[in-house]
Amino acid sequence: MINRLCKRLNQNIEVRQSLSSLRQEIKDSSKRELLLSWIHDGDLDLSVFLENEDAKTRKNAALLIGDLALSSESDAVFHAYQTEDTRFVKEAYLTALKSLNAAPYVDVFRKRYEELSLYEASDDEKKHVEHELHALSELINTIEPFKKHRFLGGRQTFHCIFRTNPLHPEITAALMEESSAASSKMGVRVKTNHLNRLLPIRTYNELLFQIPGMVSCKPDADVAASVIAGSNLMALLENTHEGDFPFYFRIGVKSRMALSERSKFAKKVASKLEELTAHKLRNSTSHYEFEIRMIEGKSGDYYLLVKLNTIVDRRFSYREEFIPTSIKPVNAALLVELAKDYMIPDAQILDPFCGVGTMLIERQKVVKGNTSYGIDHSPEAIEKAIYNTNLADQIVHYINKDCFTFTHDYPFDEIFTEMPYATGQKTEAEIREVYEKFFPFAKRVLGPEGTIIMYTRNRDHVKQFAGKSNFRILKETKITQRPESYLMILK
Repeated sequence: MINRLCKRLNQNIEVRQSLSSLRQEIKDSSKRELLLSWIHDGDLDLSVFLENEDAKTRKNAALLIGDLALSSESDAVFHAYQTEDTRFVKEAYLTALKSLNAAPYVDVFRKRYEELSLYEASDDEKKHVEHELHALSELINTIEPFKKHRFLGGRQTFHCIFRTNPLHPEITAALMEESSAASSKMGVRVKTNHLNRLLPIRTYNELLFQIPGMVSCKPDADVAASVIAGSNLMALLENTHEGDFPFYFRIGVKSRMALSERSKFAKKVASKLEELTAHKLRNSTSHYEFEIRMIEGKSGDYYLLVKLNTIVDRRFSYREEFIPTSIKPVNAALLVELAKDYMIPDAQILDPFCGVGTMLIERQKVVKGNTSYGIDHSPEAIEKAIYNTNLADQIVHYINKDCFTFTHDYPFDEIFTEMPYATGQKTEAEIREVYEKFFPFAKRVLGPEGTIIMYTRNRDHVKQFAGKSNFRILKETKITQRPESYLMILK
């Protein structure tokens, strides 16, 4: 097919369609190499099609050059961009140049952006002007990656929503020590002048902001953009960050619309917002500094929230290494808070299914233990656990073996672990066997007053086998609804 399409191009037969077909064909790497051999051997010159009288042919030629990353054609594509009169084609040249050597022309692009942002486009032109502006912004930031604004915070009032485990927002609310903190469906709402004091709390998933004047809007893109532009958002960005405008954003839409419709809606809101803010706010899907969340309510209106990516979350900076089954550190932190009244300071602690060490590390941050041991059958997990633990500046003795063969000179005070669950690697029958073996093992390695604190997706197995080894359940707390999971404490 590649050979046939190249011959058709050289014969000037159905050029537009042939270029489009080549773009599809080269998704196969072997076909891509075949096309490149045509070009490198001098048997095909794509740049000539940048001068074709048909606008869509010029567009396809530029995009194909970009797909192939033909840096030798950078000058040709740049020249074509400068001389192009058809607006919808100009975006294609800029898209292609992202994969080429566009650095020598960055001043031209920057000047073009400033000129175009002041241009009063007609209704017919507006869409294409917006697309060109967006492509210019993306290209400039590809050449010269922007310096992200630094969040300063400050002693001002923030209206926050701390997203939490939906079943346990009260844990995060209690840790805040803020009179205004109130649990809700989304997490914890709080009005605070002490944001920096709340950021280190370990049990929330993410932080969102409610902006005064920007609570909700009708399901209309222009209306939404007007509400956002007319709110305190710009002032908040300016007053809480080091550096000047522009700020880069993305729109995230959660709604009942089909994916394609959501995408169109988000793009329309973003374009209108850029226009209304004189491009002080610029849309970027690849390197944005904040996200505007639009969440459709039952009435059809949208709730509006903002996530600032300029706030660096350092809570779990130790957790650089993980495996697919690793527990999220925020979930481990929640388990610790729920179980801490059952944890003994200076305890000897064992995690027989330690994975990458997250459970032991998070426990140590809240209730200081004594000697900690982590066991796992996976050499990869143990290697990553050692790495993470060193980053956390903690000491844990890790052992790569089947925990049921493990012996120790003295008994442990506590087992703190996430129990294995059925995955692609383990069947339900194998998991049942693990639970059947676990409780006799726990009885062997724990002291007479020893405690088991476990996170499990198999509560029925716990109830079936725990009593056979004389363990009684002191507490069980549901952690997630789907799949059902529990924190269970046994003695």
